[in-house]
Amino acid sequence: MLKKKWRFDACFGVFFLLTLQLGAVPIQRVEERLFGRTPTGEDVQLYTLRNAHGMVARVMGYGATITELRVPDRDGRFANVVLGAESLEAYLGGFSAAASVMGRVANRIANARFTLDDREFRVTANAGQHQLHGGRNGFARKVWRGEVLLAIPSAAAVRFSLSSPDGDEGFPGTLDVAVTYTLNDDNELRIDYMATSDKPTPVNFTNHAYFNLAGEGDVWDHRVWIDADRITSVDAELIPTGEYAPVAGTPLDFTVPTAIGARIEPLIPLTKGYDHNYVLRSGGQRFALAAWCYEPHGGRLMHVYTDQPGMQLYTGKRYFRDGKPIKAAPEQKHNTVCFETQHFPDAVNHPHFPSVILRPGRTFRSATAFRFSAANLPAK
Repeated sequence: MLKKKWRFDACFGVFFLLTLQLGAVPIQRVEERLFGRTPTGEDVQLYTLRNAHGMVARVMGYGATITELRVPDRDGRFANVVLGAESLEAYLGGFSAAASVMGRVANRIANARFTLDDREFRVTANAGQHQLHGGRNGFARKVWRGEVLLAIPSAAAVRFSLSSPDGDEGFPGTLDVAVTYTLNDDNELRIDYMATSDKPTPVNFTNHAYFNLAGEGDVWDHRVWIDADRITSVDAELIPTGEYAPVAGTPLDFTVPTAIGARIEPLIPLTKGYDHNYVLRSGGQRFALAAWCYEPHGGRLMHVYTDQPGMQLYTGKRYFRDGKPIKAAPEQKHNTVCFETQHFPDAVNHPHFPSVILRPGRTFRSATAFRFSAANLPAK
């Protein structure tokens, strides 16, 4: 029988401890503590989520960021598979390889402007003349308010809330956002997004988690499958041209499971590796399997599910050891890989792309899940 229990621990501030009694083994599902304070005096909380199999996810209020995700391999050995930093100061100091929520609009907006209902809006440019991931002070650089959710069986969950005011980074409307992280006993970390606005505004969220399923080294031997046979074509500045391109016969084809390093080298002079938006076959019409990634030595296998129409495959340029960033030599790049579920980049400037416009009276909802298991897949 499930038994819930609260405990207060004053040594670290306020801890919310949800304990489930499974036989004789208690599981401390959720723990909250102070992670640090911003220079303006805002408290940033860190939440530790655990499941019945020992999997651990840590998420914090600055950027609604995953700081750690510990997952077992086929021999039961745990490792952190998400790049993160140990202190709030590292994030405040510009640690950009963060598994944070990107918004108000993830990915790129060409020339940092768009037209909505016959009115032109200019947003902050932070990638040359373009906007990337919501601007200079996007959602990844804001303090979110966290709340432990208790009434979820066989799972641990925390919800982060944020109110983005009208004019924030140039975007119209006050946008109220909630992002919920749920770790369940299926070894799945699920992210649910919800938003409402009092004015028409573009909305496109993603989580920019940098994965390395070995917990160290590079990801060249990670095998990837993606349920997409097209990408959105881009120019030299990675801005969509509005056209779609087939992946068949190119290094971008992951319709057959392929190691990341098998065909990456021709892409390095062009895009420094993989940095492409895949047009998922599901079309964003249902919650479906979008991709999987397999690390052959430890056997960790990650399935990616989403209801979004696109996914950016991005090979990070950070060195990675047990989830900690280390300065990388040139030959040590591509040590992480991102699976950024999303609407298409620059969709606000391409009417034939799936719309990213949220209007008053409507609620934006989306979900992405990362499900982990251990396997021993054949080499081919």
